Amino acid sequence: MKKIDAVVSAKKIRGQGMTEYIIIVALIAIAAIGVFTAFGGTIRNQVAGMANELAGTDGGDQITNAQGQADQAITQGTTNKGLNAYNGNEITGGN
Repeated sequence: MKKIDAVVSAKKIRGQGMTEYIIIVALIAIAAIGVFTAFGGTIRNQVAGMANELAGTDGGDQITNAQGQADQAITQGTTNKGLNAYNGNEITGGN
């Protein structure tokens, strides 16, 4: 009976470890989606600029676009996110 309990216990421990691993991977994936949502345009344009430079052509346009996308991300990150600004309709004045 002890041998069966040891086998079952080892399987439970392995299952618990796998579950923890899956949860960590899911959290990393959610964080990555958030980062790419906020900075996707910047990253895309920077990679395109680097690819053009490696190919021997000018990547200045893509690098300039990347800077514009980064400025847009900064602006979006500093805007008011309260309910009074829901759907882009920011209400100014006293609260």
